Amino acid sequence: MLHITSKKSTLLLCFCAISVLFTPSIALSASETGSVAANQAADQKAALAKKAADRQAKKAAKVQVPAEKQKKNAEEQNTTTAPISTEEQKEK
Repeated sequence: MLHITSKKSTLLLCFCAISVLFTPSIALSASETGSVAANQAADQKAALAKKAADRQAKKAAKVQVPAEKQKKNAEEQNTTTAPISTEEQKEK
């Protein structure tokens, strides 16, 4: 009977010792996982900020393009509506 009890207690003692030895590595890998997740979250946040900046730049460009076209059209209308003299028409 003593022989069976010593095997059980030895097994229990070995299990406890092994679990204590591996506990720091488990805690360490958990903290590494946390830092990796934090880095991924920061990268994702930076990517979203970059996309938002690109969208705003595109919107600003779309607003700016029609304004430039209006200016160009106004300049063309000013130059084309100027009266051409009869002498200039004869030269052409």
